[in-house]
Amino acid sequence: MNFVVPKEKYLNRIPVISFGKEKKIFIGGENTLPFLKFEGEIPHKPLIAYEIQDAPPEDYPEELAKIYSSFWHDPVEWAKFCIELGAEAICLRLMSSHPDSQNTSAEEVAETVKKIISSVHIPLIILGSNHIEKDSVILPVVSEVARGYNCIIGKAQEANYRTIAASAMAGGHNLIAMSELDVNLAKQLNILISQTGFPKEKIIIDPMCSALGYGFEYTYSVMERIRIAALMQGDDILCCPMIADVGFYVWKTKETQASYEENPSWGSLYERAIMWEAVTACSFLMSGAELLIMRHPKAIEIVKNFINDLR
Repeated sequence: MNFVVPKEKYLNRIPVISFGKEKKIFIGGENTLPFLKFEGEIPHKPLIAYEIQDAPPEDYPEELAKIYSSFWHDPVEWAKFCIELGAEAICLRLMSSHPDSQNTSAEEVAETVKKIISSVHIPLIILGSNHIEKDSVILPVVSEVARGYNCIIGKAQEANYRTIAASAMAGGHNLIAMSELDVNLAKQLNILISQTGFPKEKIIIDPMCSALGYGFEYTYSVMERIRIAALMQGDDILCCPMIADVGFYVWKTKETQASYEENPSWGSLYERAIMWEAVTACSFLMSGAELLIMRHPKAIEIVKNFINDLR
């Protein structure tokens, strides 16, 4: 008898989400678990977006400063530099708007967004500072400024989803829905956002991210359960692409900041920090993430090679 490879049967297909204006990128569309092409179709490869911020970052450690400090005083120049590095998409994080940072106004943030969208012609993700109240103020203004540019806007949370979802829908954008490490909370938030009239097929799930060694296993299991529920159990509400905000969490860890002199047994800080981000990102791809936000170009290169090897 000939050996027949056993194959799982899947009940759903992840919706395809496109974003960008002059150049469009597509994510999602698969009807199988990550990289299992022998069981189904995976029409679009996972996407990595380079992160930039609207003001000089307050949380970038030395290894990132070496690369970006010459550009980060001007987000437009920073974005152009990322494009030179090979960026297919840019994630603009509006950290200056956080009340504990510069507490910039919606109008100030809107001017930055205008400069970016007029100068950068690759797909754009625009994120607030994760401050619930302030994001409710700035993201509607940002959505209006970016109307027609088909961006990804985020992050909508249970405490502010109505305002952000309504403005993203009015601006014709996709929306990131962030819940707190729980399958049921992710599902509930999708239901609430859909009830506002926002199209479910334009929602990207963010179950919250974490870094290798800092609750990573729990985050991985939540993302994996969301993907299994969507594809294998036929849960239409959870049938959405997923995002992993890798760089934001990884570069807060001591492993990406402690010098060789502080911990000689840990080895080179350069190699250690890069691999901390790369391994975290590759692992989240295996859990079902289609969209990654990352910071270090070398880590991004490693992850791109990983994707190409598995495809």
